[in-house]
Amino acid sequence: MAKTDQKATKAAGSAAEASTLGYEQARDELVEVVRRLEAGGTTLEESLALWERGEELAKVCRRWLEGARARLDAALAETADAGRGGAGDEGDGEG
Repeated sequence: MAKTDQKATKAAGSAAEASTLGYEQARDELVEVVRRLEAGGTTLEESLALWERGEELAKVCRRWLEGARARLDAALAETADAGRGGAGDEGDGEG
């Protein structure tokens, strides 16, 4: 039972650590995890741990990409509003 508790504690710490990674760090580590899984030669236990780490890293990358997409969408909407003389703009003096 203690081994299970250790795994749960390690997984929670690993997830917290992963959430503080930048996109490039998470992506690079994910690439390494995939490489190790594809190479084989690991025990089932090691493979499962790598898979779990890969899932955590993929979530981190997804959050970064979703955040970037939201920022890009907001910037594009702002640009479109400015082009139409949207609310909050001073306009071009015509009116």
